[in-house]
Amino acid sequence: VQLQASGGGLVQAGGSLRLSCTASGLIGGFGGFNYMGWYRQVPGKQRELVAEIIGGGLINYADSVKGRFTISRENAKSTIYLQMNSLKPEDTAVYYCKGELRASVYWGQGTQVTVSS
Repeated sequence: VQLQASGGGLVQAGGSLRLSCTASGLIGGFGGFNYMGWYRQVPGKQRELVAEIIGGGLINYADSVKGRFTISRENAKSTIYLQMNSLKPEDTAVYYCKGELRASVYWGQGTQVTVSS
């Protein structure tokens, strides 16, 4: 199983980006993932949770992104999304997707998001 993250880039403050994370190599359906989330990391700091979907649909957001970011899941495309609006320079980071399938944890390779002021 692999997770492929994409959609990062350079954007001005106030702008928007949509990240995607697509799973491949699945034997069962994408619905088997009981957890999907987006995390981000800047150099010298720990990776932090941005947004997550747990089980049947419980969604949590970091306080810093509430009201600006939206996580969603499209099982038919084996993909989760992170719609990021009103971006701020402090959102600059490498963004990673994470999935938990049965007892295994998978991480995507990361996609760079840079927000200029």
